[in-house]
Amino acid sequence: MKNYDYAIIGNCTSSALISSDCSIDWLCLPFFDSPSVFAKILDEEKGGIFRIEAVDLIRTEQSYISHTPILKTVFYTEHGIFEVRDYMPRFLTSKQEYYCPPEIHREIRLVAGNPKMIVRFHPKPNYAASESEFISENNHIKITSKKGEYASFYLYSNLNYESILKSEPIELKSGSFFLFSYHEKLDDIGTDRMNIEYQKTKTYWLDWSYKTKIPSKYEELVLRSAITLKLLTYQRSGAVVAAPTTSLPEIIGKDRNWDYRYCWIRDSSMIVDLYNRIGHTRSAQRYMNFVLNRRMLKHENISVMYGINGERLLTEKILEHLPGYEGSKPVRIGNDAYKQVQNDIYGQLIEAIYTYLLVKHKDKIAIEEEIWTIVRDLANTVIKKWKEPDNGIWERRGEPKHYVHSKLMSWVAMDRAAKIARFVGKPNIAEKWLKIALEIKQDILDKGWNEKRKSFVMCYGCDELDAANLLMLHYGFLEKDDPKVVSMIKQTYSELTKNDFTFRYIADDEFGEVKNAFIICTFWMINALYLIGEEEKSRKMLNNILGCLNKFGLLSEDIEIDTRRLTGNFPQGYSHLALIQTILLLETNYNWSNASEIHSI
Repeated sequence: MKNYDYAIIGNCTSSALISSDCSIDWLCLPFFDSPSVFAKILDEEKGGIFRIEAVDLIRTEQSYISHTPILKTVFYTEHGIFEVRDYMPRFLTSKQEYYCPPEIHREIRLVAGNPKMIVRFHPKPNYAASESEFISENNHIKITSKKGEYASFYLYSNLNYESILKSEPIELKSGSFFLFSYHEKLDDIGTDRMNIEYQKTKTYWLDWSYKTKIPSKYEELVLRSAITLKLLTYQRSGAVVAAPTTSLPEIIGKDRNWDYRYCWIRDSSMIVDLYNRIGHTRSAQRYMNFVLNRRMLKHENISVMYGINGERLLTEKILEHLPGYEGSKPVRIGNDAYKQVQNDIYGQLIEAIYTYLLVKHKDKIAIEEEIWTIVRDLANTVIKKWKEPDNGIWERRGEPKHYVHSKLMSWVAMDRAAKIARFVGKPNIAEKWLKIALEIKQDILDKGWNEKRKSFVMCYGCDELDAANLLMLHYGFLEKDDPKVVSMIKQTYSELTKNDFTFRYIADDEFGEVKNAFIICTFWMINALYLIGEEEKSRKMLNNILGCLNKFGLLSEDIEIDTRRLTGNFPQGYSHLALIQTILLLETNYNWSNASEIHSI
């Protein structure tokens, strides 16, 4: 059984998935949301790969170089040993600018003997809709698409190009390299330059990891999650993508397949809130700039999601020529969720802004008037919208409803906005907004609680439970000893948790039966149980989900509760965010609803 045996490499411009057999099976260039050039993950036969194989292989070993996203694959053969180091360069230049070009470096280091390797280099541009044409030009090979949208790429190496293209065995006599780039390189490419960029990239990530504030227990797992979240940020705009892939199915063989290479305001705001709390304020600043650039006009509303450059129109299309991951059709690009109304996004964004301002205040940096304008505008939007139905956090594609979680996040919006108003010296506005927060809270208590179910439910007037309501404790909506909270958590555990995995909900939806658990909900349940004193259950669930990480410490969005197989887009930022939040809570008693906890790890 496959279990996403992939590592991710990247440089905040794009990323690639590399398999256990040293094959690049997914890569979009030049950016996260560009058409793929290698897409074996969506078409086993014709998707396109860039694989390095060993002749007379005995075994391989594969791991990340500690505290970096540089992947090392060691090949032990009958004739010798060599290793491949895969990464995408990222470092600061002498001008203090980030160098993160759309390219992959594959360094081959001879360790011992005279091993031989074979290269399977089969790029397929435009989501594998096009064959490639190879053109030899001086010191490189130019690769162009034969049909469809024009695309061109460049391969540089110090090995024989004819042997590479014909997949002939190549005997390694010294260090070698491949550089696969979207752009033609203007300078000569050789082993010295490759080594310098490798060392600079390694140094950048070691320095980044050193600055990350995390607890000592589970340090490697938490740091791997933090690095993964960093890889999902887009350098040019500050956007954060939900995942680097499209259409990896929630349920194998079914049609819950979505394109996640976009910036959801909810997910991104939660991740950026975490950045502030673990010491990476620069990433938070860049995301704030992204939001500011989306809100240049006061009347322009925040969208549910954006393209990585701030695009609002993300029309969903189906790629009929691709069979999908293990035959899971359809393969989609674009995402029609951008059309939806999701009223919870305002609360999450204001929460992130609140944390950001507190961090900046500690650093004695002036509060920008632009951000106050955004907070005021968002709060006024919530005042107008909180009583209206929406599509909710799970982006249900049916009729809008009064989702309890959306009301909860409206309360978060007004509560945090009131705190911000007081923070900037606007006590009258703070008092006004706090009254609205109390009104929303009472509305939830009156209409969101189902006495028959002894729980808060998914939406007003329904009987269905929703794991998103577990976040009431995370945001400080009610105290952990409140009888209604305790009852809700126990009811949700009883009904939505199976084999120590927690579902979002279990009733059939507009796509049919819900079969797989949601990884972030599992972490939410772990947190909730811990907070109400059920620590034994909580830690049992934690050990269970940590046992499902793939060998590189990565998680997807969903999981099959019987086989423990990871499903859904991969790696999923939401899941790694939740992993870090849970470790901070269980190992440091970190109080997420208390702003004074920031940087107290």
